[in-house]
Amino acid sequence: MSVGLLVITHEHLAENLVAAAREMLGSERLRMEALSVAHQDDMDTVQARARSCCRILDQGDGVLVLTDVYGSTPSNIACQLCKKLDSRVIAGVNLPMMIRVLNYPQLGLDELAEKALSGGRDGIMVCNAGAFVPTRQGV
Repeated sequence: MSVGLLVITHEHLAENLVAAAREMLGSERLRMEALSVAHQDDMDTVQARARSCCRILDQGDGVLVLTDVYGSTPSNIACQLCKKLDSRVIAGVNLPMMIRVLNYPQLGLDELAEKALSGGRDGIMVCNAGAFVPTRQGV
């Protein structure tokens, strides 16, 4: 068994991230589902779909839920799931985060959540560092 991966985002970001990760890696290393939330969606219906995805994904090792913006509707739906099942929710999903997670399918839920955090952070960088000097203000 392994941890399931659910990506919940605004509009079609979840489907596109999952498709890109599948394309890049060439195989499905974890069970994955994508769930997008549109502004016109009925929240009860979306929550029911999210619960259904989690039931499919959770085969005993829990579900890692990646969402786009903390405090947003997709994030709030993800946090509601945490109350009812063994899961961890990470906000700020990006493709490097997903690739990192998918490269460690053997890890448990907590370790996979740590990989998600490090992958997301490590994947953000200034590419032309000579032209930019970052400050530590607001960190």
